Amino acid sequence: MDDGTSILELKGIGEKSQKLFAKVNIKTVGELLRYYPRDYETFREPAPIAQAKVGEVCAVLATVCGTVNVKKVRSLTILNVLVRDSSGGMQLTFFNMPFLKNVLKPGSRHIFRGRVQSKGPALIMEQPRLYKQEEYNRYLAFIQPRYALTKGLTNQAVQKAVKQALTCYAFGKDPYPQQLCREYDLMDRREAMNNMHFPISYEELVKARRRVVFEEFFSFLFFLRENKEQSRLLENEYRMIETADTGRLLELLPYRLTGAQTKAWQEICQDMCSPWCMNRLVQGDVGSGKTIIAVLALLMCAANGYQGALMAPTEVLAAQHYEGICEYVKEYHVALKPVLLVGSMTAKEKREVYEKIASGEVNLVVGTHAVIQDKVHFQKLALVVTDEQHRFGVRQREILAEKGSNPHVLVMSATPIPRTLAIILYGDLQVSVIDELPANRLPIKNCVVGTSYRPQAYRFIEKEVRAGRQAYVICPMVEEGEMDELENVMDYAEKLRSALPADIQVATLHGKMRPSDKNRIMEEYAARNIDVLVSTTVIEVGINVPNATVMMVENAERFGLAQLHQLRGRVGRGQHQSYCIFISAQDNKETMERLEILNRSNDGFFIASEDLKLRGPGDLFGIRQSGEFAFQTGDIYTDAEILKQASQAVEQVRASQGEQYGPLIEYLRSQSQLQVDFRTI
Repeated sequence: MDDGTSILELKGIGEKSQKLFAKVNIKTVGELLRYYPRDYETFREPAPIAQAKVGEVCAVLATVCGTVNVKKVRSLTILNVLVRDSSGGMQLTFFNMPFLKNVLKPGSRHIFRGRVQSKGPALIMEQPRLYKQEEYNRYLAFIQPRYALTKGLTNQAVQKAVKQALTCYAFGKDPYPQQLCREYDLMDRREAMNNMHFPISYEELVKARRRVVFEEFFSFLFFLRENKEQSRLLENEYRMIETADTGRLLELLPYRLTGAQTKAWQEICQDMCSPWCMNRLVQGDVGSGKTIIAVLALLMCAANGYQGALMAPTEVLAAQHYEGICEYVKEYHVALKPVLLVGSMTAKEKREVYEKIASGEVNLVVGTHAVIQDKVHFQKLALVVTDEQHRFGVRQREILAEKGSNPHVLVMSATPIPRTLAIILYGDLQVSVIDELPANRLPIKNCVVGTSYRPQAYRFIEKEVRAGRQAYVICPMVEEGEMDELENVMDYAEKLRSALPADIQVATLHGKMRPSDKNRIMEEYAARNIDVLVSTTVIEVGINVPNATVMMVENAERFGLAQLHQLRGRVGRGQHQSYCIFISAQDNKETMERLEILNRSNDGFFIASEDLKLRGPGDLFGIRQSGEFAFQTGDIYTDAEILKQASQAVEQVRASQGEQYGPLIEYLRSQSQLQVDFRTI
């Protein structure tokens, strides 16, 4: 079997199983083997209840005391039961599992495993897993892989398929030369893949992950360097001159640019007027005012008689950019003639827009990836601006650039990446940093609390909604079954509906929804028809709702500080005071100290650098720590050292005139999967 073999060739996988695997984008054996666990767990011997530590996952062998109390709150069924062992008692709570009433009979003994929480002096465990003694004993000797799942697909089914695939897969010779593997301490490829799925020890797992992450970074950087090499020092075919239009807009604005904004704008002007094509990244913290810099660049382009394009990652954000630019046109009479182009428009609407673009009737196109469709033909495309660039594939940006004759490229990102990493990740892009916030911004008020604070948080959300504001609640999981001890969007929304008054509108948003449904929910939220939005990190970029004043993040300990800061940036965008509540299910000293950094600072660059310092091997196998770049396994913060080494290795391979790296280069170019992964970044 090789990469392209269908998983239907594996025993035990029929059409029904095939459809379930397809939901998590697994169609071939190669995709299955690269579908690495999202987490690992080690089962320990059951502990006495009195020794259970709050915030940690543990197992207890206990007896059910009394009958199960069943409560129905609207559509939510809640089961409560007390269990005891010789050292003490614990309250267990189950949601939407009414069948357990027949299992949890008085006097019956079970092993219960879950995260321990406290309610005053009492210990509680919500939604624990139940095991029989024999079943639990089988797990004790192994590090168990846990995969991202979908409804109907079990962890056991994925494990079984992977085990079979590993025995049948034709690995062939390792494409990475032994010299490179020795120099960068890389485990053999076959060994690494086996240990990523079924590690024989924690130490071997760390080594295996290092190999996988190095290979992922190496392939990305190799293709990035190749692409950048082709576009270095391109002659400026759209050399511009400074016109009065931008200066007039700056005079009319009701605020003055910060020093950092002014510096970034001057650098962009110099680029567009120079003999060479601009290829610049504007990196600015959330709320630092990157958008006005992009508008100035697009205005300068239009004033010189050219067309510009602004591409956003979501239709909602594209529409918000378009409406904002229309306001500038209406209020300040700037020389922009914008048009919106998104995928959800009708065929007739699109045709009309295509004609306006081709004829030059409009000088600015604002849209999503619809802007790069084959049917879009620009008359004089001189500037391409991409917002939140990591959400677009490299190839997508190339296609857009190809629609002009080497247009200027301006990339905007709110990701606070430390400069040393930004230079590696953004290749040959020139970097401008906006590290000042406008003076009129109210600092967000933060608090880091344990799970016992939830009732108080719910009352605070209700109070803000009653004052006309809105709230976000972030959960790390989409649905039950992905990782049982973590909060998931679907169940949490039900809990929230039960806890809040019935007239408060609660809705859900997550990455598994159809794009049209996601857009509809975001539009409804932006229109204030939804009061509380329970979401995964899909809202990290792509929505701007100034009326939202509360951001509550569940299982905050499972996210990197930089990503939590990105999430916090969804509030604090309007005139009202905003708040961020980080709820941690773990209250150990290290976790709380780490989260306290967010409490002390609203500066994304400071937080990113602190995030970098705090990483260690213990962080490797939790929920993804950063969502900035779509690497499957690697994380730019946790794996910063590996990223630097991969960058060094790429330069070494590209500089070599010998033939020892020829097979590796050939392998990289032949791996369409790697190139597809590269283009999603």
